[in-house]
Amino acid sequence: MKYDILIVGAGPGGIFAAYELMKQSPEKKVAVFEAGHPLEKRKCPIDGEKVKSCIHCKTCAIMNGFGGAGAFSDGKYNITNQFGGTLYQYIGKERATELMHYVDGLNLAHGGEGTKLYSTANSEIKQLCVKNGLHLLDASVRHLGTDINYVVLQNLYNEMKDHVEFHFDTPVTKVEQIQGGYALTAGEARYEGTCCIISAGRSGSKWMETVCKDLAIPTLSNRVDIGVRVELPAEVFSHLTDELYESKIMYRTEKFEDLVRTFCMNPRGVVVNENTNGIITVNGHSYEDPARHTENTNFALLVSKHFSEPFRDSNGYGESIARLSNMLGGGVIIQRFGDLIRGRRSTKQRIAECFVTPTLSATPGDLSLVIPKRILDGIIEMIYALDKIAPGTANDDTLLYGVEVKFYNMEVELDQNLETCRKGLFVIGDCSGVTHSLSHASASGVHVARHLSETGF
Repeated sequence: MKYDILIVGAGPGGIFAAYELMKQSPEKKVAVFEAGHPLEKRKCPIDGEKVKSCIHCKTCAIMNGFGGAGAFSDGKYNITNQFGGTLYQYIGKERATELMHYVDGLNLAHGGEGTKLYSTANSEIKQLCVKNGLHLLDASVRHLGTDINYVVLQNLYNEMKDHVEFHFDTPVTKVEQIQGGYALTAGEARYEGTCCIISAGRSGSKWMETVCKDLAIPTLSNRVDIGVRVELPAEVFSHLTDELYESKIMYRTEKFEDLVRTFCMNPRGVVVNENTNGIITVNGHSYEDPARHTENTNFALLVSKHFSEPFRDSNGYGESIARLSNMLGGGVIIQRFGDLIRGRRSTKQRIAECFVTPTLSATPGDLSLVIPKRILDGIIEMIYALDKIAPGTANDDTLLYGVEVKFYNMEVELDQNLETCRKGLFVIGDCSGVTHSLSHASASGVHVARHLSETGF
């Protein structure tokens, strides 16, 4: 089966690459290969009643399928170069921002109209943070919500399905360079194309490493983010979330001078499980529909760890910590902040008596037995720092879920077109190590699609 362009992965990078190719080069034959299910078949079996925790599905419906891991996220598009990736280092800040606005426009045109665009510009909260040793990063934030994000993705698929060939439940096992292009192996089938765009996402980071090794594509060691997800009453952060929706706050610890940051803030949202390569970690979602709001707000506190030679397996380091959590708790561990600072584990009774009702069924335990001391010390220090701008953050009944791990692919060596040293092979989205967000990943897909259309490849 031969095509003009092969796209591996139907996450935001792959989706917007395919969409832009459909618009700019409609005569080209494009195929997208996705290991997971179509959007309408992506159903996590956890219902909180019959199924309370991860049952290790063959393909995780939260992490894989049309829309990628971002399909059931809270649908936040951060339009900024201050975080979310280093795409601007390859294509320039102006172009990166322009493409993020372009994607935002497409989202609005496909069901996201009426959603709010938040901004940190001229925010008094920034001044409040600075006065307390915290730093609020600048961004415009479009919040679609998990529900509206689903609608947008479905509308995009409906527009593309008759013009782009989608192969779902088709994990690609091998990428080969052949005469005149590339070949993909998926099960017993083989597909050939002139160009190949890889957009395998964070969950494809290990697979991407094998592709780079097989094709001798240089990579650089990247980082891993390790931390916890904090859940507390929505009122504690309402003065921040009402104005900014999501606030990206950085803090440098006094003890080790490590950087700790807030990530993926979900006002009135829920905490959820994630399955990455068979490892259960924690994340958060939120909804635009008020009927689906909860009484709680959740967000991650993450510490980034960079490693130097000879150690290169940053993801392996993060996985080992997550596996330890799974070993002790059978999945995600939950602990009251008051129990953590008193050096005792949380119990079912203490969680039941807690003033904050958990939105995820998790195993009460002791995170200090799982998370390295240096990282945990930084998280505790950050909680006390946040308590100065959001009193109540450091309450005894604040809940901590662990562990939350953000895996990043080793950074693939790419040029300004996001092309590897193998001509015609492009790597976009989070599997490239270049982007770490929905907006940057989407923009990278548009960038490569326009390059291919303009050059005629």
